[in-house]
Amino acid sequence: MTDTPLVTLEDVRDAAARIKGVAHRTPVLRSRTLDDLVGAEVFLKCENFQRIGAFKFRGAYNAASRLSAEQLAKGIAAYSSGNHAQAVALAARELGTTAVILMPEDTPRSKREATAGYGAEILTYDRYTGDRVAIGEALAAERGLALVPPYEHPHVIAGQGTAALELLEEAGDLDAVVVPVGGGGLIAGTATAAKGLLPAMRVIGVEPENGDDTKRSLEAGRRVSIPVPRTIADGQAADIPGELTFSVNQRLVDEIALVGDDQIRDAMRFAFERLKIVVEPSGATALAALLAHRIDRGPRRIGVIVSGGNIGAERFAEMLHG
Repeated sequence: MTDTPLVTLEDVRDAAARIKGVAHRTPVLRSRTLDDLVGAEVFLKCENFQRIGAFKFRGAYNAASRLSAEQLAKGIAAYSSGNHAQAVALAARELGTTAVILMPEDTPRSKREATAGYGAEILTYDRYTGDRVAIGEALAAERGLALVPPYEHPHVIAGQGTAALELLEEAGDLDAVVVPVGGGGLIAGTATAAKGLLPAMRVIGVEPENGDDTKRSLEAGRRVSIPVPRTIADGQAADIPGELTFSVNQRLVDEIALVGDDQIRDAMRFAFERLKIVVEPSGATALAALLAHRIDRGPRRIGVIVSGGNIGAERFAEMLHG
């Protein structure tokens, strides 16, 4: 660890100014039923209503919009299981450039079609045998493209932190914020904003039980690699935390909770039936941790980042019946 913050509250505020009028200011929902079940006041920051259906647009646009005109003329590249892919594709369209996206072969069809719909060129790889970072870097170098990674970039992290900034502006002081964790960009940005404003606030990450690389890494004090996770939460199927995100999270994150696939399904069902919103598996894990009582009952006012809602109707129905 270093004593010098890699991303600061001012970076998040700067990102908020840059994305204003381009990204949506998403709603914060409340539910008395949810409050009763959890035993606390819960504030849901609904990034499933963000452009492209997930928080990823915040960081992608913040990073891409800072590229030079010369680089934008050449184009942008990214690798992603879905939401960052769509975010970079849309950011490229907004900025008048092109995007080439490397996606896993098993990416949900709805996410692949949406990415193509924003005008991106899509290339695929096998997530269980291929190294997306190496492939993505080689692709960008070969074509002269600017690579916008899904989480390993200060501007991406700062952009993701703007969701927490908006949550706190609307909900006021919170005792804790609960955040889904994949590569760690969202929780790094959230923790930067939250601890910058309220140093005593607890920042709690949530991972799938089969994808607990960040929990293991924080407990070990170093980045730990695991087999590529097999979980319905495909957006959180990371096998090792990012180097940059881990350095932030090691300093600022208080704990990591784990949830199983059945608990994720229960949270998706609750969100649909009681809150009337559609949430994808990765977007439901923070809510799942609360509903499954995987988080101590100490906090009285809890913020939750509902990170996305990109799931097709058929897949959504299959999961709820699974």
